[in-house]
Amino acid sequence: MKYSHTNVNAKDWKKLRDFYCDVFEGKVVPPERDLGGAWFEKASGMKGAHVRGCHVALPGYGEGGPVLEIFTHENGEGEPGAFNHGGFGHLGILVDDVEATYQKLLAHGGSSDGQVTSHYYENKGQTLTLIYAKDPEGNLLEIMRWDDGKLPTAE
Repeated sequence: MKYSHTNVNAKDWKKLRDFYCDVFEGKVVPPERDLGGAWFEKASGMKGAHVRGCHVALPGYGEGGPVLEIFTHENGEGEPGAFNHGGFGHLGILVDDVEATYQKLLAHGGSSDGQVTSHYYENKGQTLTLIYAKDPEGNLLEIMRWDDGKLPTAE
């Protein structure tokens, strides 16, 4: 078993793609997606299901690693819990410099209500520095770094 992707339903998939590539050094994984038709309606359980978008690989994994799947639903956004509902809880992204990444996020249309904060975890013997911020469509992100300077690797 292997984790594959997280889907984000976006109002403008191209704008969100550019944000994740510019701020978090994502790379588009071709091809662009244009999915619809009877098979897609059957899989999604939604009449008229039709999406356009792409996959973006975020840093930290080799080729074939998990991706952020960014789709725009051609027939609008649904109710919470529906196949075409927007958003997610939050994405946690490990970075080398929380403040610099946060400033880059703001410069590319992101936002935040919080502040960069640190917390020492006695059980780990490390300090976590983080801020919760939002992408241009309001999806929540946790930008974080552990004090040892090492980014954990996928196992």
